[in-house]
Amino acid sequence: MTSEQLELLKYPIGKMQFPQHHAMGYFEDWKQEIADFPQQLENLVKNLEESQLNTPYRPEGWTVRQVIHHLADSHMNAYLRFKWTLTEENPLIKAYDEKAFAKLPDSRKAPVQISLDYLKALHVKWIYLIENMAEADFQKTFRHPGTQAEISLLKCLAMYSWHGRHHYTHIEHLLRRRDWI
Repeated sequence: MTSEQLELLKYPIGKMQFPQHHAMGYFEDWKQEIADFPQQLENLVKNLEESQLNTPYRPEGWTVRQVIHHLADSHMNAYLRFKWTLTEENPLIKAYDEKAFAKLPDSRKAPVQISLDYLKALHVKWIYLIENMAEADFQKTFRHPGTQAEISLLKCLAMYSWHGRHHYTHIEHLLRRRDWI
């Protein structure tokens, strides 16, 4: 496999790009993607067998099961970042080691329905929060401990809209390559 092929498997929709101008114009699309994502993901994976769930989406990549559990872990962190940013002044958030999380027993072995149900509940709560925020709230920022970058809640919304599509496409492409859908 060439490095270009591997890069396409890693980033099938490209790397996350945040618009430099008029980003608020994308707000409704990003919000809708966050709202729709859990059901779309469940529809994609609901008929997979255990062996399919335990298949990596790319060489040296996570299994479908690990990706689903990663999505729950990651989106939980995003929701908490929103809450901290709305209640603290430019907070330094807690980062986590997603690779280490993916090696834990709940990510490697637990039924995916746990995380699918969790994502549904989490996203309903997250959307409720988003819909009740003032436009100015989306300009509030948090700091990432690794880079010290200040990230606005609008950019965070965009990032997690992209994040869901990114991992959904990992799974979808695997299923298509294997003729599982």
